[in-house]
Parts: sequence; C-alpha cells; structure tokens
Amino acid sequence: MRILLVEDDRELSGTIKLQLEQAGYETDCCGQGQEAFYYASEYPYDVIILDRMLPQMDGLSVLQGLRRMDITTPVIITTALDGVNDRIDGLDAGADDYLVKPYAAGELLARIRAVTRRPGRLEQGRAKTFSNITMDTDRRELAGPSGTVSLSRREAALMEYLMRNAGQVLPRGLILSYIWGPDSEVEDGNLDNYIYFLRRRLKAVGTAAQIKTVHGIGYRLEDGGGHD
Repeated sequence: MRILLVEDDRELSGTIKLQLEQAGYETDCCGQGQEAFYYASEYPYDVIILDRMLPQMDGLSVLQGLRRMDITTPVIITTALDGVNDRIDGLDAGADDYLVKPYAAGELLARIRAVTRRPGRLEQGRAKTFSNITMDTDRRELAGPSGTVSLSRREAALMEYLMRNAGQVLPRGLILSYIWGPDSEVEDGNLDNYIYFLRRRLKAVGTAAQIKTVHGIGYRLEDGGGHD
C-alpha cells in the first residue's frame, strides 16, 4: 500500500514517515499545498494523510480540488483545529476521516486500516483484470489461461499500475516515480529489467496481453498484437 503524507512540519513528517514505513506502508512526503495537489492528482495513492494548514494552498482546498477531479482516494485530514465546525468543514470538503493533533501513531494506523476497509475503496481494487489475465494484489499473483505465477513486490506494483492504465502510454519517468518514489535516484535500467520480468510472467500464464515499448516515451499494456 502506498501513502502520500502531506505535513509541513519537517520533524513531524519524518517521524510519521518512519512509523508508516515500519508498519509496512510505502510513503511519499511533501509539505506544501500545491505540491500535494500535484502528487495526489498525478500519482495513484491508496491513502492520503493531509494536514489542513499548509503553505501556498490549504488542505481543504487541495481536497476539494481532488474531489472535483473525481479522485476518490481515501483522505484523512490532520489538524490542530478540533472544533465541531472544523471537523464538519473537513468532512463536507470530502475527507473520509478527521484526526486531531497531537495523535498517537497507533491511532493513525487504525484510521488508515478503517478507511481502506470501506466498501467502494480498496476492497474493490484487490483483483485487477485486463484481457484474459487477473491479478490478486493481496497475494501478488497473476493468473491467465495457462496458470498462475507469483510476483515480487515491485513486479506486482508495476503490473498493477500497467493494468490500471491499460491502453495508455505511460512515460518512463512517471512509472519510475510511481514504483520507486518521486525522489528516488533509481537508474532507468531497473525499469527495463522489471519490464523484462513481467513479459516473462505474461508469457508463462499464456495471455495475449503484452507490454509494448513506445520508443522514446515509455510502455503500454495492450491486448494482442505483435511482439517487440
């Protein structure tokens, strides 16, 4: 599961990021409203933890903008404002939960588990289907006409991203940012290696679906056609 943590207090952000990663969540961080809006609208996250008071663009404006774009990612608002009207404003803006600072790490983790259990959220996204293949994202298994194969964590993340955007050309930089994180210095060759691995997995399960190279741009998952 991948989380976007939006918090302008760098020390607090570092502490929360460590706690989330210790709990097994991949976590990207940013501390400004416009930056948060960019990350949340460009990259698919499973949960967004959003500070209400942010520079450049406040948290409620970020949230309202995302909801206007039909981005339904669960959002937990965090803030020191604990009045009833403040909570109402946050929920009315489209938040799924509202957590008052200071809060314990255990409570934040429980809230994350709660919002990702709700119908219409992640539970509907655990099985991805395209063409004649299905991927169980919990088990990290890819199934097709000839059987089932297991995927590594990064293979599963990459396959899910390709399936979620099937038919679309995904630029290399966008894929690298999603799989390895926007601040990662991973080499391009790592992506090529994982594309190679996934092509072998697709062949093993006997599917017509394939990952096409769009030279000079990136990759696209499509159904049938010739091989690269």
